[in-house]
Amino acid sequence: MDKANKLIALKGKKIAEFDLKSESSTEALAAMLGPTGNMRAPTLQLGKTLIVGFNEEVFTSQFS
Repeated sequence: MDKANKLIALKGKKIAEFDLKSESSTEALAAMLGPTGNMRAPTLQLGKTLIVGFNEEVFTSQFS
């Protein structure tokens, strides 16, 4: 998280975006964790963007 500027947290159809340089990191950290307290999967870093979770629309937009 230290090297990323942006977090995109995906939970089903919910998409939450965080600007890691200006927003509270506790909210971003909570969005990255699943119900058991483990890191959500998949977790990817694309440049300065961290993507946690899966959403086909977001993956298509980020990887095309």
